[in-house]
Amino acid sequence: RFCIPLLLASLPTMAAGEEIAPALQDSWGDFWLFRFFVNAAGYASIVVPGFLLIQYFKRRNYLETGRSICFPVIKSCVFGSEVKSVHQDDGSLPPRAEPTESSTAQQIFKLLCCAVGLQASYLTWGVLQERVMTKTYGTTETDPGEKFKDSQFLVFMNRILAFTVAGLYCALTKQPRHGAPMYKYSFASLSNILSSWCQYEALKYISFPTQVLAKASKVIPVMMMGKLVSRKSYEYWEYLTAALISVGVSMFLLSSAPNRTVSTVTTFSGIVLLAGYIIFDSFTSNWQDALFTYKMSPVQMMFGVNVFSCLFTVGSLLEQGALLESLRFMARHSEFTAHAVLLSVCSACGQLFIFYTINQFGAAVFTIIMTLRQAFAILLSCLIYGHTVTVVGGLGIAVVFMALFLRVYARSRMKKRSKKLPLGETPVQKV
Repeated sequence: RFCIPLLLASLPTMAAGEEIAPALQDSWGDFWLFRFFVNAAGYASIVVPGFLLIQYFKRRNYLETGRSICFPVIKSCVFGSEVKSVHQDDGSLPPRAEPTESSTAQQIFKLLCCAVGLQASYLTWGVLQERVMTKTYGTTETDPGEKFKDSQFLVFMNRILAFTVAGLYCALTKQPRHGAPMYKYSFASLSNILSSWCQYEALKYISFPTQVLAKASKVIPVMMMGKLVSRKSYEYWEYLTAALISVGVSMFLLSSAPNRTVSTVTTFSGIVLLAGYIIFDSFTSNWQDALFTYKMSPVQMMFGVNVFSCLFTVGSLLEQGALLESLRFMARHSEFTAHAVLLSVCSACGQLFIFYTINQFGAAVFTIIMTLRQAFAILLSCLIYGHTVTVVGGLGIAVVFMALFLRVYARSRMKKRSKKLPLGETPVQKV
């Protein structure tokens, strides 16, 4: 039992010259790497038996021989209907609505509603995320208060509401016939949980503007994952914009203000957690892209992934006894309860705005809105929480967003050109 703490003690948690914040060294249970392995063990306690059951039913040829009362459930979870769409685009997104019958004023009004909805949802989500993970609750003149430390509980709160919203949407609207084996959602679910957990944990070690810039640079690992998982090829401008993003992020991360405070110190642990977030998130998007070969809507994807996310997180929380502790924290601090609920509402509503915006106006418009959201998020965080940005850091931010807008412009040009290609020719796939 002493091997793991001794091993963790030998690992560097910060870059040279940086000190661990006192709140982060209370116990081994608060060390992020220890919690990561504990959470992973909780997920494994669900994944391993599930994997063995799937292999058992496949070896038994249950699809041909099974006739028990559980047959429909087992068929759906293990085998599915195995009906894939002929073209991947058939199931990825519903056809975008063409504004033939709507007036220009109506389209402008819809676009404004989508932009405001996306900005309000995700800007509020970003501010609350930083508030929950970096500030204390219950602070008085005599009591220093306490911080909420369990990122996994916040992931669970987000997923349970998203699961409910997606389930209600699927029940109330007509959806394509579902054909994917349910267990295949678990891969995207696991990577999605781990990426969200890394995102929350990283805020304990780095500033929110740093996190936003690092998230903008995930284009690079997404391209790498695309070549490994989906064997995709990319255009020269995609490599150019990826290089520009790398340069801009490096300028921001390497810049230092004259008076560095604890909130703006980029630690080694924060860099590792951000790398984990980017890697897991890149796998999630590529795996979901592969799953769309089955005919399904984005809301069905949202429902399937969140089913397993709820199962994994609540199972791990119960095994650790952390669910009751988090609920007791909510009971002690009503302000935290309001923040956690609003965080989940913003996350779920944001996902619905994403689907509606892409359906009505296409992916290019959506990407522009979300790129502007990242810039606003950095500005808002600096204004509210007092983060400082140097001149070099500001130039790095400008380079990143210039590259992102260049990427959107080049992609829209490529899409227009691909529509003019003769039959039989296909454009290069893109992320």
